Amino acid sequence: MFSLQRLLGKGDRFFDLLEAGAEEAHQSVQALVGLVNAPQDGQTLDKLIVSRRQEKQIHQELTALLCNTFITPLEREDIGALSNALSRITKAAKKFAQRLLASRAHMHAELLRKQTELIEQGIEALCQMVRQLRGGRNLDKVQEQNARLQQYEGEADKLMLDLLNDLYSGKYEPLQMIIMRDLIELLEKVIDRCRDAGNVIFQIVLKNS
Repeated sequence: MFSLQRLLGKGDRFFDLLEAGAEEAHQSVQALVGLVNAPQDGQTLDKLIVSRRQEKQIHQELTALLCNTFITPLEREDIGALSNALSRITKAAKKFAQRLLASRAHMHAELLRKQTELIEQGIEALCQMVRQLRGGRNLDKVQEQNARLQQYEGEADKLMLDLLNDLYSGKYEPLQMIIMRDLIELLEKVIDRCRDAGNVIFQIVLKNS
C-alpha cells in the first residue's frame, strides 16, 4: 500500500545523512587542527581515520537510499553531488594528516595556524549551510553563509601566496621549504573542498527557491 508518511520519513533520512556527513567533515577538520597544534599526538590521526571511515559508511548508505527511494526531497544528482563534495573534505584532511606525521620533524607549525583557523571558520559555515537544506531552505541565509565561506577561501588563497613568498625567501633549508610548501598546499585543498561543497548547496537552494 502506498504510504506518504513512509516517503516523508525517507526524505528526513536523506537530510539526516547529509548532516551526518557534514559533521564528520567537521570532526576531521577539528582533528586536523589538533594535529597542527600537537604534531606528536598520534591519536589525532586515528580520529581522522575514524571520521573518514564513518563518512564513507554514510556515503554508502546515502547511495543505497538513493537507489531504493522513488521520491527524493532533492534531485538525485544534487544529493549525490553534495555527498561526494563532503567526502572529499575528509579525504583531503586525512591526506594532510598523513603527510604531516611523515614530515613533522621538519615542519613549522606556526606557519600553518592561520590556515587552520580559516578552515575551521569555513567548515562551520558549511555545516550551517547543510542544516539549511532541511525545511525552508532560506535562500538569503544560505547566500550569506556561502558569501562568508567564499571570503574565508579567498583569504586562504592570499595567505597561501604570502606563505609561499616567505618560503622562497631563502631563510629556510631546502628540505624544510619543500615540506612546508607541500603542507600549505594540502591545507589549501581542504578549504577548497569546503568551498566546493558550499557551491553545491548554494546551487541546490537557488534551484529550489
